[in-house]
Amino acid sequence: MNKPILNVEDIPKPAQWFTLSLQHLFSMFGATILVPYLIGLSPALALISSGLGTLAFILITKGKVPAYLGSSFAYIAPIKILYETGGAGAAMVGTFIAGLVYGIVAIVISKSGHRWIMNLLPPIVVGPVIMVIGLALSGNAVGNAMNNAAGKYSMLHFSVALVTLSATIIFSIFAKKILSVIPILAGIVIGYIYALMVGIVDFKPVLDANWFEMPEFVIPFVTYKLKFSWDIVALVVPIAIVTLSEHIGHQLVLSKVVGRDYIKNPGLHRSILGDGTATIISALIGGPPKTTYGENIGVLAITRVYSVYVIAGAAVFAIIFGFIGKITALIQTIPTPVMGGVSILLFGIIASSGLRMLVDSKIDFGDKRNLVISSVILVLGIGGAIVKLPYNIQIQGMALAAIIGVLLNLILPGRQKADENMFEGDEKNKKTA
Repeated sequence: MNKPILNVEDIPKPAQWFTLSLQHLFSMFGATILVPYLIGLSPALALISSGLGTLAFILITKGKVPAYLGSSFAYIAPIKILYETGGAGAAMVGTFIAGLVYGIVAIVISKSGHRWIMNLLPPIVVGPVIMVIGLALSGNAVGNAMNNAAGKYSMLHFSVALVTLSATIIFSIFAKKILSVIPILAGIVIGYIYALMVGIVDFKPVLDANWFEMPEFVIPFVTYKLKFSWDIVALVVPIAIVTLSEHIGHQLVLSKVVGRDYIKNPGLHRSILGDGTATIISALIGGPPKTTYGENIGVLAITRVYSVYVIAGAAVFAIIFGFIGKITALIQTIPTPVMGGVSILLFGIIASSGLRMLVDSKIDFGDKRNLVISSVILVLGIGGAIVKLPYNIQIQGMALAAIIGVLLNLILPGRQKADENMFEGDEKNKKTA
């Protein structure tokens, strides 16, 4: 580990604080606004909830973990389904349940330790499920890239997506230092400029917007009537269980970058509780589920600035940005093919991260057990299989794939105990959330 410029407890000077906090905010800005954009939620509320959630995380982890929490890509499909079938209320109930799962797991870990969850979610289960999360969304990404507002193929719109994709790839591969961790934001900016040049951006809403504007918060019992459904549980809970592996992986890598054992101090149960609390805060105001961000870890590794005060400053800036009407209007003018172009790479990287986990964990596909588990997960998840149960309960797609994968791993003979550090290899160079 290199000697830090600012350690976790260090308070930066005002000018330095301002600059470094903005840097952290921009590193997660593109990914955080992309998720609500794809789901149909408010980007402003995504920013506000990410800021509030990060501050809550810092408090729960006793100011010891310099982690920023942004929008989670793993929940795009289930939350989008809930939003389209039951409106924002159903999406927020699903988000709340995801946070509740994290809270329950945190309590169990505080009492019994964390090794049980690693044995429940070995790489042979988590890797293919992560692949499903990326590949199941591939159709949406390609459709957004190729089609115009009417849903018909347009070469003009596809060219915007290709320019965006090319820019994102170039920044991902060739950019140095801080630019290397903001390829999504850079790709969106370049794609947006090209879209302006070819005339598919209506900039009028930005000119008409006020500088200060109150977002339309989505609040239970005020904006919508709270309705519980087992369908929501069936969609969200399996994904929440799987994304716990992502959280563990981030904490292992963050520990390595900063040089502190965050699994033991402040403890995995505290960081998981912080993640869950951030997601519950999102659910109460209309934001998407939250997760610790790989981009944030990349910024820490490059800059060697580990100060939790810098992270808190980025959270405050995110909250402020959420109330600036012109920023919100600007985000909403981003054409669909721009987001489609970014998504082609982003969803592919998510899928490839699952494959990387299998490679780094040295999963032997000559073993029929591993071949069966991964094959069933991939086909059920990508194929969109549905199990319809009594009381109109449905378990579908990646949720069903995750459940079946866990069950197969527990039932089939030859199960091995998981390596406690099994997530490290997958997370070392991860650039997405």
